[in-house]
Amino acid sequence: QLRLVKGLSINAFDYNCHVDLIKLLQQEGKLHRLRKARQKMSELFPLTEEIWLDWLKDEIRLTEDESDREKVYELFERAVKDYVCPEIWLEYVQYSIGGMGAQGGIERVRSIFERALTAVGLHMTKGASIWEAYREFEILLNAQLERIHTLFRRQLAVPLMDMEGTYAEYADWADDGVPETVTHQYRRALQQLEKCKPFEEALLVSEPPKLVEYQAYIDFEMKEGDPARVQIIFERALAENCLVPDLWFKYTTYLDRQLKIKDLVLSAHERAVRNCPWTMGLWKSYLLALERHGADHQTVTDVFEKALNAGFIQATDYVEIWQSNLGYLRRRVDFKWSRELDELRAAFARSLDYLKQDVEERFSESGDLSCTIMQVWARIEALHCKNMQKARELWDSIMTKGNAKYANMWLEYYNLERSYGDAAHCRKALHRAVQCTSDYPEHVCDVLLNFERVEGSLEDWDAAVQKTETKLNRVNEQRVAEKEALLTRQEEEKAEHRRKAKADKKAQKKSQKANRTGDKRKAEDEYEEEWGEDEELPSKRLRGEEGFGSTATEDLMETESGLFGRRAPPPRKSEPPGFRKNLQGLSEAPRQPQDMSKEQRKDEDSVFVSNLAFNLEDPEGKLRTFFQGCGTVQQVRPVFTVKGAFRGYCYVQFEDRLAVSEALKLDRQEVDGRPIYVSPCVDKNKNPDFKVFKYKTAVEKHKIFISGLPYSCTKETLEDLCKQHGTVKAIRLITNRSGKPKGLAYVEYENEAQASQAVLKMDGTMLENFTLSVAISNPPSRKMEDKAAPSRILGAAMMRQPQGARGKGRTQISLLPRSLYRQSDPDAKAENGTVSAPHATVTDGVHGGPGTASLDNQTKSLSNEDFARMLLKK
Repeated sequence: QLRLVKGLSINAFDYNCHVDLIKLLQQEGKLHRLRKARQKMSELFPLTEEIWLDWLKDEIRLTEDESDREKVYELFERAVKDYVCPEIWLEYVQYSIGGMGAQGGIERVRSIFERALTAVGLHMTKGASIWEAYREFEILLNAQLERIHTLFRRQLAVPLMDMEGTYAEYADWADDGVPETVTHQYRRALQQLEKCKPFEEALLVSEPPKLVEYQAYIDFEMKEGDPARVQIIFERALAENCLVPDLWFKYTTYLDRQLKIKDLVLSAHERAVRNCPWTMGLWKSYLLALERHGADHQTVTDVFEKALNAGFIQATDYVEIWQSNLGYLRRRVDFKWSRELDELRAAFARSLDYLKQDVEERFSESGDLSCTIMQVWARIEALHCKNMQKARELWDSIMTKGNAKYANMWLEYYNLERSYGDAAHCRKALHRAVQCTSDYPEHVCDVLLNFERVEGSLEDWDAAVQKTETKLNRVNEQRVAEKEALLTRQEEEKAEHRRKAKADKKAQKKSQKANRTGDKRKAEDEYEEEWGEDEELPSKRLRGEEGFGSTATEDLMETESGLFGRRAPPPRKSEPPGFRKNLQGLSEAPRQPQDMSKEQRKDEDSVFVSNLAFNLEDPEGKLRTFFQGCGTVQQVRPVFTVKGAFRGYCYVQFEDRLAVSEALKLDRQEVDGRPIYVSPCVDKNKNPDFKVFKYKTAVEKHKIFISGLPYSCTKETLEDLCKQHGTVKAIRLITNRSGKPKGLAYVEYENEAQASQAVLKMDGTMLENFTLSVAISNPPSRKMEDKAAPSRILGAAMMRQPQGARGKGRTQISLLPRSLYRQSDPDAKAENGTVSAPHATVTDGVHGGPGTASLDNQTKSLSNEDFARMLLKK
């Protein structure tokens, strides 16, 4: 208990602490302290239905005389104002029935019943209890039959749950039967009940707070347009969602615009700010409602002071609430009298002090960076008070608060001087603007020059031109320097990105190599376990140690691992008779899978899939799943290396040729985070000119090419940027083989005009500190290389040198001395200026006889013309 009291002394707005203290005092039975605790909480917060009922029952037990009953009546009046609760109203009318023996007690009871019917009589699920209690009260008093008839008729006109029973009861009670008019009203209410039943049933089955269900119910009732029913459903929703500011705002807005009943509107606004005091918008609406309904000045001032102490969550909220109060005070001022004007000026000065001290101390900012309050004050002084000296002082203060670099601030001040000042001060303001502006200096310079064209002399014009030229030259130099610095920073970031990507790729390759080495060692251990430790491994035997040729060995291994998908058991070290012959036969055998012969394969029914990850697990199964939406997959043929490692590409054959076109649409889709390339399956030996390139290489005027994008740029970000200039039909981000972005993209618009507009607006703009380059799409042409053309650098002789199994890379240079090329090349030039005949043969004494050179023709000397004809191939 002491801890809770101490906590409330530190923070009186701790709601949970209040509730815990009340529960603790209830258990201890300390009614006097319990009453004080409830009273204190009620002053700060609206109380829940449970807390009010407990409090009322405790006070009713302590009632001894009539004066105590009046205190309980006052407590009931406070309770029914917090929320619309049928249980509290029912308790209220029952308590009033107990005191009807006093003078005027019956009329007081009836008055409370009528108020209860107005408040909760339309409550579809709980309103019937109030109607029934009212009827029983009148029957108990032996009231006139017409009064009871009236109550039945009023109730039957309201859609309530179980109203069929009420109708049957009235039919039994009425001697002359139910009148036709009552039956008609009852049927209309029953139809309304059927419309509302789905919403009521949704509320019954849902769990608190039921906000979505109440929102749908409110929208329905607002479309129906009955203000009383709209009010009751709002009150029901707020009883369970009292801490939802948007719901309070929607309710108060409806009351302000539709009902416009002063007591009802102001009561709702007061309850709204008590439930959600941290919401500035509710306080702002409350102040406007008070002014709208003619509340006295002291009441508005008190509400505003409460708003300042409500504890808003951001600095801008305090700026807005001050602006709302200052607007109210300005509307009160009669500028012919000084008393209200002095109050307004004092309020402006206080607002600036409050933002500078209280708000900045809490939020480290004033919330009014543009000094809007000071701008309004300056305009009021200039417009209403004709006091330009005060307005200029305020604008000097605005500019010293960091706003001098913004062109719009200077132009606002210039417009004020233009409207209420003189030309000298306008010129002075524009010259200072040109000197200080850093965001849009060109605009300010244009305004100054236009002003001098209209107002200034030749000397003023020359001074303006000189000042603007000096400013613009300095600005251009700064922009060039900033652009160069930005480009340097971008290059550094790209270089860092490349270094990081290279390191990641190197680490990935190292990991893959380690995994393959581990798999290889594991396989060798299995082979040793199967064939014995002294047996030789197949990987060693197939490297030529038994005298096999390399071509036959590779053919055999690819037949075993690449086409059949698994490797055959390793042969024994002591090979059986005919093993070499059988091995050679295998190397020449057609490579085909077990379930399909080579003749059954059809390239026109297949696609070639490449750029797969080398460490892809179960490539056959994953690609079957990937392409199953295109059609029935007949076969997936992954390709493996000699050692059984996946090469990263495979063939996918379908049963239906139409599935190929659907499969080609999946080009560049990702498999295990890596884009794959899907292309037609074509035998390039039969079609040497075949080349697949998906995109056009000609000028496409409806597309734009963007470079310089940040690597983190997504397709959604780029679409949001580009759709400002037209309708975007497609976006393609360029990536490398591993799927990492290159900072390039193609964007397709509906027409050429939109693409041109995008180029004009976007070229040179910034995106995440990256400068974008935008142009109309014009990709370079992709021509097939002329592989038959001899190299101009190494010479035709070097192009005819034998190459290894993998061929020679483009950047490789042969390390064989040129002298050896001259000896072995029949077209090479001899050292003495002669050329050997075309059919000269050099033998080495091993393969071709003795070590002599036999010539079919005699060597002869060639002239310069001969060399020229030979080089020109004439």
